Amino acid sequence: MATLQKKERLKKELSLPSIYAIATGATLSSGFFLLPGLAYEVAGPAFILSYFIAALHLLPAVYSMAELSTAMPRAGGVYYFLDRSMGPMLGTIGGIGTWLAMILKTAFALVGMSVYIKLFAPDIPRVPLAVGFAVLFGVINLFGAKKTSTFQIILVSIIFTILALFLGAGTINIEPVHFQGFFDSGWDAIYATSGLVYISYVGVTKIASVSEEVQNPEKNLPRAMMLALITAIIIYILGTSVMVGVLTPHELNGALTPVAMAAEKLFGPIGKILLTFAAILAFFSVANAGILSASRYPLAMSRDKLFPQLFSALSKHGTPKYAIYLTSLLIIAFLLLFDPTKIAKLASAFQLLLFMLSCMAVIIMRESRIEAYDPGYKSPFYPWMQIAGIAAPALLIVEMGWLPVLFTVGLISLGAIWYFYYAQQRVDRDGAIFHAFARLGKRQYSGLETELRGILKEKGPREKDPFDVVLARAHVIADCGGESFETIARRASAELARRLPVSADTLTDAFLRGTRIGATPVSNGVALPHTRLSEIDNQELVIVRSHEGLFVKKHEEEPDEEKREENRIHALFFLVSPEQNPGMHLRMLAQIATHAEEEDFIDNWLNASDEHELKKLLLKDERFLTIDVMPDTKNASLIGRKVSELNFPAECLIALLYRDNDIIIPRGGTEIRAGDRLTVIGEPEDIETLRQRFG
Repeated sequence: MATLQKKERLKKELSLPSIYAIATGATLSSGFFLLPGLAYEVAGPAFILSYFIAALHLLPAVYSMAELSTAMPRAGGVYYFLDRSMGPMLGTIGGIGTWLAMILKTAFALVGMSVYIKLFAPDIPRVPLAVGFAVLFGVINLFGAKKTSTFQIILVSIIFTILALFLGAGTINIEPVHFQGFFDSGWDAIYATSGLVYISYVGVTKIASVSEEVQNPEKNLPRAMMLALITAIIIYILGTSVMVGVLTPHELNGALTPVAMAAEKLFGPIGKILLTFAAILAFFSVANAGILSASRYPLAMSRDKLFPQLFSALSKHGTPKYAIYLTSLLIIAFLLLFDPTKIAKLASAFQLLLFMLSCMAVIIMRESRIEAYDPGYKSPFYPWMQIAGIAAPALLIVEMGWLPVLFTVGLISLGAIWYFYYAQQRVDRDGAIFHAFARLGKRQYSGLETELRGILKEKGPREKDPFDVVLARAHVIADCGGESFETIARRASAELARRLPVSADTLTDAFLRGTRIGATPVSNGVALPHTRLSEIDNQELVIVRSHEGLFVKKHEEEPDEEKREENRIHALFFLVSPEQNPGMHLRMLAQIATHAEEEDFIDNWLNASDEHELKKLLLKDERFLTIDVMPDTKNASLIGRKVSELNFPAECLIALLYRDNDIIIPRGGTEIRAGDRLTVIGEPEDIETLRQRFG
């Protein structure tokens, strides 16, 4: 039998503004404050187009990451996606490589700020200063993602304010003459420069690694990624145009502090100070977001036994403390032992490889046909978007030369060695690629579908899912006495057959067959017999309560008395859904299972006084209201009025009407009488409005 388990997870503390700040803050650093002068050196003023071309190259990866992270919102981001799609070996290689690449980028950001600090304090030693900030950001991250993101929002808000002043004043002071000979360097140079500045945008996808901590990930993750990418494109295009238009070619060519130089021309010394401050904050933002994102990789890999279990431990603040310790220590080690400004650039080719693999992961997950793979956001133009996302980075890697490629091979080798000598004997898991192979007669790993179903349960129903409506109109068998499971299945099927164009025998056979093969989730006194049929267009549910309890048999086994008592079932939910919408079916099951896991569910279930009380255990209070229509109360105004005449909020629906112990499905012409009990469902704010009107 399938069971439903609840594992310790990171707190969902990150809102849309939080992850937008993380993604944007991780993007606006070296790409804006350091690279423009170097890019101008190669492509001239047309390097502005290089930033746009680089963004286009990233778009397939952003779309793919958005889809994967809404289907599998788990710590570890790219590692988790690669592991679950292609198996633990590629997951290990991708996880270790991405983790180290992020550490390098974070160290690079901490050192990069020294270029701007030296404009005013040339005698401050850069390495001790960078180490001090690495310790500071590590400590901030220990206090939870919410506090980290709050700090990030403050940083990004200040940066945006300063940049708005810079871009506003700079736009009206552009010298058109500086754009002469725009295309003189040629398209080859422009395209090659897009490979140089491509790194400017990769921070957009960092939030995938913290997707487990995001509130409403199905909406907020794609929105944050797209908003961050659009923000970055606008700032890069406008900002580089201002730099070209304000600085002479001689000043901009090869400059390491082009923004400060342009600001000094626009505002004088105060402008230089202000933009230098913004640059330092931008590098701080990258470092802060880098530690937050990178530390989730050891956590995720530890959960999967690819790293020592120590790194999956959470602190009292709900943060992966040992993963943060290790990540911060490695950043400090890179600062003390190497020159991150040289090494970090080499990791760009590996990042491009990961983006290629992420696009491939979407293809594998979709072609695996796993029903529980249910992303809240789907990449457009599949599979051509993903094919472009595989081909375009490959071209950029070729443009980068042999040294970054060699560095990438080294990271791949390190991950492979770790997998074969440490992780291989500890894992027994394959990726979704074997589900795709199963269609060709190869093997598949069934544990992945179970894991994805668990993720569905955590995500809960979508706004458009008819969970409340289906539950409100569900038929209830309040007490089935000492009847067997097969008898109850026949009673439930007969009731469902009255509402659906399918026979009771067909439904009974489907429910019993699912139970025999172990497809019926059974746990904590609850069973969820379910099936999907092509003949129907809507979901229907029958709810059963058994005070005495019954035993749901798997195969023909005859359990002993002790096992029978342990598996006694008191709540059954017979769900039937359309064949063509497996995701909605699984989300409905997952939502029921979530309620059934609550500690006092069975006690409350058995003590419920009537059908209304039973359903109330499954409906959220803020989306559900019962109105008892009685004379001499403020509800008396409803008596004698038709449902169509009620002035209820537009999003509210009278799902059921109880009258003289009978259930009536209300229509527009149904007249409300004294003694009626109305079951109303709707959006929380609308339900609250009715609650204040009617109590």
